[in-house]
Amino acid sequence: MYSIVDIETTGGYSVGNNITEIAIIVHNGIEVVDKFHTLVNPRRPIPGFITSLTGISNAMVAIAPAFDEIAAQVFKVLTNTVFVAHNVSFDFSFVKNELRMCGYELYTDKLCTVRLSRKIFPGLNSYSLGNLCNSLGIDIEDRHRAMGDANATVKLFEKILQNGGESHILKTLKKTKVE
Repeated sequence: MYSIVDIETTGGYSVGNNITEIAIIVHNGIEVVDKFHTLVNPRRPIPGFITSLTGISNAMVAIAPAFDEIAAQVFKVLTNTVFVAHNVSFDFSFVKNELRMCGYELYTDKLCTVRLSRKIFPGLNSYSLGNLCNSLGIDIEDRHRAMGDANATVKLFEKILQNGGESHILKTLKKTKVE
């Protein structure tokens, strides 16, 4: 099982910043089997440039649950799945950090759709989610919002699988397996 994750945050680093939105789409390698999505109250002001990029405002998250209110559910969804994201280190660092602050330790294999795309679709000018999806004919609705980008990443992940990505996934997972 794969958990395809996208988050929006108050800044670029997990230390000193927080998640403002999270989307998790559980995929069994063939199809989507579950979804989780919510805005998250970061308990700190969202910088103006982040609101300009994502459209997520302080007013929107004011009544949203804080991460500690959803941590158990997020942990349950992610446990025993492979954590997949476009630039996985970014999303994983935030989710792992937020979970740790709530008393949960997330140990899971990770897959990066940027790295996989470079192997499966070599020679493209850019592997940013927007440019990659444009090159591959994948529509993105709600760009820079967690569910919109997660849905696009699911379509990208399915294209990776359809184009021989499974062997690359197996090699990657063997390298990262935690005993």
